[in-house]
Amino acid sequence: MNTPSPHPGPDTVTRVDVVAAASALLELGHRLVLMACHEDETEFRIVYSFARPFVDGADDRAELTLTIPRDDAWIPSLAGISLSAGNFEREIRDLYGVQPHDHPQPHRLVRHGHWPRGWYPMLRSAAEVPEFEPDVESFPFVEVEGPGVYEIAVGPIHAGIIEPGHFRFSVVGETIVRMEARQWYLHRGVEKLFEGLRPAEGIALAEQITGDTGVGHSLAFIMAVEDAAHIDVAEPDLLVRALLLEMERLYNHVTDIGSLANDVGFGIVDAHAQSLREQLLRINKTVTGHRFLRGGLVIGGSRVLQLPDPADLRRIQAAVEELVAVTLSHAIVRSRFTGTARLSEQEARTVGVLGYVARASGVDTDARRDHPFVNLGETFHVVTEERGDVLARYRVRAREFSVSVAVIIDLIARIGSFTAHSTSVDPGASGAGLALVESWRGTIAHRVELGADGILTRVKVVDPSFLNWPSLPLALSETIVPDFPLANKSFNQSYAGNDL
Repeated sequence: MNTPSPHPGPDTVTRVDVVAAASALLELGHRLVLMACHEDETEFRIVYSFARPFVDGADDRAELTLTIPRDDAWIPSLAGISLSAGNFEREIRDLYGVQPHDHPQPHRLVRHGHWPRGWYPMLRSAAEVPEFEPDVESFPFVEVEGPGVYEIAVGPIHAGIIEPGHFRFSVVGETIVRMEARQWYLHRGVEKLFEGLRPAEGIALAEQITGDTGVGHSLAFIMAVEDAAHIDVAEPDLLVRALLLEMERLYNHVTDIGSLANDVGFGIVDAHAQSLREQLLRINKTVTGHRFLRGGLVIGGSRVLQLPDPADLRRIQAAVEELVAVTLSHAIVRSRFTGTARLSEQEARTVGVLGYVARASGVDTDARRDHPFVNLGETFHVVTEERGDVLARYRVRAREFSVSVAVIIDLIARIGSFTAHSTSVDPGASGAGLALVESWRGTIAHRVELGADGILTRVKVVDPSFLNWPSLPLALSETIVPDFPLANKSFNQSYAGNDL
């Protein structure tokens, strides 16, 4: 069984050497998983978590910790060596007031212009919400000038029942020259809501971080708690967790397979795909009692009512594969998919994208293999494509669906008869824990800290959408405006997972 080995404690760094220390880890092949700010009694503590794939069965992780005084709250920016670090720093600035020095994009990220100046919602002193202001610091959209250039504004309120996001297109004819996105219209204070909860109370909150990824986020949260409290989980429970994660991948991937066809006018395929999604949701309810698989994960174990019937999954797999074949055999559909919204491998690596977006651009990354919590066996393999266009992102989803069915059926055989297990966190437990989980959209990271009484003092959440959204404008360059819905759906990033 491959399970993460205990990772080393954080290395203390200073403002003088933090950039060099982070650069050294990046050069060794580590990825910056997250940056988390902590408001301690008299100072701020910035934690930089890094990870790289398993080597010889060991999970290779590293942490840097930078402590700064409250009355001189600034950090050197890592934006010059990591695009994702730049966005983490802007997030910390907006939520804690810690300034990143020499940042190339110093404008606000999370807090919109009407948010009160000097009010930072993650601070303990921010309990009383001041009156919001007029828009005094508007988002600085770049204006593209030149013959025939005009702008199209989309959102933040959309025609469908989706969350808000604003897209500003600079266009010549029908071709997109530049697109800028503005998000964070619904900052919900999710990380703040975790503070003061007991770990078991935090599971329901984790399940609702983003509605389509209840298993992914709750599993990452639970595994981070178990890492912090040094709780071992039995093999059957790990297998059940892996099964639930793949079941969540199935219903989301089949939804996108139908929606992408619908965005090029092939609505009949979408109708059949949504029917298959409904069948999967009904199977989900027999497994955990909830259509979106909530309630199946507990600290120290798992809790399911029954396992799915392999015959049902094989039948649905055959129907999905038939839909994919019909879709890709249609000349107009294939023409619309091919070459549209291409994200090159170099662009994908520079931005640091994850999940099917990365794999469709030839970046071979998957936490199920790189940071496994259980051995998925020989039926599992990572699916990649090379073109980085809508067709590639479609094909990755379609192929992953079949792989996930095979993995689930193998897991069912390995689990056999199952007895639910759970463990309570020792009230005296304290420490920090990190978990990486490959949700259907990409790698989720949760880092938790437990106080001396076993209470959650800090939970940092990173949905893959936070890292993937910046890649969409790159892919849209030279795409035509009518293909924006198709391109956007092919990325299908979460607003809720981003706007925590």
